Amino acid sequence: MMFEAEFWVAVAFVIFVGVLIYFRVHKLAVGAIDGRRARIEAELAEARRLREEAQALLAQYQRKQREAEREAADIIAGAQAEILRLAVDAKAKMDDFLARRTKMAEAKIAQAEAQALADVRAAAAEAAIAAAEKILKDTVRGEVADTLIAKGIDDLGALSG
Repeated sequence: MMFEAEFWVAVAFVIFVGVLIYFRVHKLAVGAIDGRRARIEAELAEARRLREEAQALLAQYQRKQREAEREAADIIAGAQAEILRLAVDAKAKMDDFLARRTKMAEAKIAQAEAQALADVRAAAAEAAIAAAEKILKDTVRGEVADTLIAKGIDDLGALSG
């Protein structure tokens, strides 16, 4: 045997490489690799663009969230101020209402006291008149009674005139 198996393997390898070069397989492989590299670069560029868009959107939403929180804080502060104002107004109205009711109650009490005092005086005067009338009827008779009646008529005339 003239040549060993390694020789024929080497010859077959050289022929195989020659066929590959003849059919320009290396250019096809390089073209395929270049195409894959271009696709990967395009995907990386797209991923970078999407990442930048996502970061921009995130920043925009964070800004909107801060604005919304600020608005909510302003609304809460305004509501608290309104509540305080309403509480002060309600307290002032309640104090005014209580003062008026107290004055009305005091006036009614004073009026009732005056009426009661007038009623007591009137009852005392009636009792005194009744007692005086009884005493005068029982003790005064004759000339003294006539003198007292005449004096009473004169006093009434002086009051009228």
